[in-house]
Amino acid sequence: MPKAINDIITPRLILRLLGEEVSSACLNNDFETAQHLLHATIPEEFFGELSVLQRDRRLLQEDPEYKPWASRGIILKGEMKMIGLIRFHSSPCFNADTPYREGAVELGYRILSDYRRKGYAREAVFAITNWAEEVFSVRRFIASISPENLPSLALAQSFGFVKVDEVMDEVDGLEHVYMLERIPAE
Repeated sequence: MPKAINDIITPRLILRLLGEEVSSACLNNDFETAQHLLHATIPEEFFGELSVLQRDRRLLQEDPEYKPWASRGIILKGEMKMIGLIRFHSSPCFNADTPYREGAVELGYRILSDYRRKGYAREAVFAITNWAEEVFSVRRFIASISPENLPSLALAQSFGFVKVDEVMDEVDGLEHVYMLERIPAE
């Protein structure tokens, strides 16, 4: 599993697995320890919404194989500053309740407000989907997006995601479900 948990490096970013220690420090409001363990500064805005880390903790307790799919800090290389978070909602699903979820992983990301509209989400999504394909042979990706989130809708569509469903999320309300299926080269 070492290759699966290594940093994912792009021209401007490092996608670094937060892991149990960094996540626990964040959840315990121990910002100094979290930053020290991550080897990057973490803006205060990040600590305002930690439900993703609580969900990661629960998923890791239920399934230790979830580890490489869990939250990764999106770190701006030049500043060694975390500017967002990217993760998969689960490891690949092979007993799916809908056909489009079979063998798929669902992607989620958040870019902190000062860093939006600079191409960081595009760079991170491109890198992590390539990582999932190269390391785990995943070819089907899901993104559930609020119909009001125009930047995320445009990003998904630019990658070739197509709308396959609409669902009512108990927390986020109506979401459009998009899928990207990569066909292997022959």
